[in-house]
Amino acid sequence: MRGCRALASLLWLGLLGPGAPWRRAEAGCAEAGRCCAGRDPACVATGWRLDGAYGTCFCDEACRRAGDCCHDHPRACPALPCVVGEWSHWSGCGEQCKPNFRMRRRYVQQEPKNGGEPCPPLEEKAGCLEYLTYEGQDCGHDHVPAFITTFEYSKERKRRAASPLWSSDTEESSYCVEFKTESLSHHCTLENRPYARWMQYIREGYTVCVACQPPAMQTGNHQTEVLFLHWQAVGNPQCQGTWKKVRQVEECSCPGVHSFIFT
Repeated sequence: MRGCRALASLLWLGLLGPGAPWRRAEAGCAEAGRCCAGRDPACVATGWRLDGAYGTCFCDEACRRAGDCCHDHPRACPALPCVVGEWSHWSGCGEQCKPNFRMRRRYVQQEPKNGGEPCPPLEEKAGCLEYLTYEGQDCGHDHVPAFITTFEYSKERKRRAASPLWSSDTEESSYCVEFKTESLSHHCTLENRPYARWMQYIREGYTVCVACQPPAMQTGNHQTEVLFLHWQAVGNPQCQGTWKKVRQVEECSCPGVHSFIFT
């Protein structure tokens, strides 16, 4: 019965012609020429809403959350996501001869509109450790304990750019050491800063892979000849612990989240 009444109503309205009220009811954001950013109570029109009600409807970004958009808002005001450019090159370490941070940035090419996907982080930091002064001189001392950072750092480490002291005559090949984590501070699992979240994946009892690459090999910081090693995470001095050497292999084969590098 209800379906018959609805059909009859539509047929009756159709007979009223192009100037009929039901046609004016189709008015919305497009006819009003409105499409506003943020929350704007003045960005209104009259017509059917997306929730099926008729009357005042809105054409601002906030209407998506409020549920009072005009029926044609998605078409008249399409959502455009944020678009960002490529990452810049990593900067050098903030300080020489001690653990610090490096940084890279990217820039917004298109701001999000109409409730589109917001912009991702535009800045990243990562731990680093340089062994040379700005004048190119060796820092002249070993670092204890052994400093570690995420294996992602190895992708950015450019051999000859990292240390002009290297040469084809003295360059050493890298290798990997597997360690079983014996103990670690609770500060590692609590770390949630974007550039330091890799520390959360260090778990007591887990076997991890640690790459030994120049220039850390030249300084003796990795100390892989010992079976028991005290380490500290670059970027959070409170994240530290000990692990026991399992074996030495040519290449690391642990999952990415459980792979690290001596800095």
